[in-house]
Amino acid sequence: MPSRPTPTGLYLGVDPGLNKTGYALVEWVAGRAVLREGGLVRSTQSRTLAQRVLEIGHGLREVIEEHKPKVMAIEQVFSYGRNPKTALLMAHARGAILMTAASCEIPVVHYTPTQIKRLLTGSGKASKEQIQHAVKAELRLKEILEPNDVADASAIALCVCHSLKFAA
Repeated sequence: MPSRPTPTGLYLGVDPGLNKTGYALVEWVAGRAVLREGGLVRSTQSRTLAQRVLEIGHGLREVIEEHKPKVMAIEQVFSYGRNPKTALLMAHARGAILMTAASCEIPVVHYTPTQIKRLLTGSGKASKEQIQHAVKAELRLKEILEPNDVADASAIALCVCHSLKFAA
């Protein structure tokens, strides 16, 4: 009987933000997820919005060109009424990220915050702390990842692994 496919490969998780965009590269190796790299792509606050969006796109392109991930995963943007300006600014960053992925011909998977929580903890209402502990445990880390942007990007990358594992 043929063996079932596994989610082998390197996956890029991206937590979009206009000031700083978190990224994490997670690889599925021998049945488990391994964090290969995590970091931030920052934009310069004193620059124009167009320049900042360009900085994010260029920074992410460097990560993609260096590591050549199979898939990129990104969190969908939602506005809950309290912070529409924040959601709008994040949408600008997200646009730069999606354009960069498309120009690098990398497939993109989108996850809602509820999907991310459910895939990592089993509950779509998990707290930020529960997500951080799930990431720490799954990646077998000694400490919770800092800054939060990298931890969130790791959670998003892990969602790709889980989705592919379940599909297999």
